Amino acid sequence: MADVGVRPARRADAAAVADIQVRAWRQGYRDLLPAAALERVTGPEARDAWREQWAASVSAPPSPRHRLLVAVASDLVVGFAAHAPAEDPDHDPAAAAELLTLLVDPVHARAGHGSRLLAATVDLLREDAAETLITWAFEGDRVLRGFLATAGWAPDGAARTLDMGEPVRQVRLHTDIRPAP
Repeated sequence: MADVGVRPARRADAAAVADIQVRAWRQGYRDLLPAAALERVTGPEARDAWREQWAASVSAPPSPRHRLLVAVASDLVVGFAAHAPAEDPDHDPAAAAELLTLLVDPVHARAGHGSRLLAATVDLLREDAAETLITWAFEGDRVLRGFLATAGWAPDGAARTLDMGEPVRQVRLHTDIRPAP
């Protein structure tokens, strides 16, 4: 097996992160999002904008608790996860964090990279004294929801509808990340 691991993202990783995002969204969301919306967020202009945004998130994060991690296999970036303090009004940002995204390149899926990214995220958030981790997932995203369910996540009852040319529903999931006593 190739050398694998998770590390903090570097500015030079931004292009790989954006490329993974686009490939993962095109494959994973093709049946979940309206075609026009998916094209808008994965087309060439969007890819360039994502590259700039990810580079900025590494070089000038909004706070020390905003982090971007990458999964690597033989020095190749194969996935990424981003987290930040929770911004939902029913959560205390000092005690709750949000998993903003966790994506693995479809070519490298099912090789443990997502689990490593999630574990590294939780480790960092525990160091920050976070107790709860939340994320928003498309209601029909069986892959992400199933993955998170196996890691102890569950819906918390919150939902929202995004206007993507047609309504797209998301549900909020949560998990307790406090260390076991």
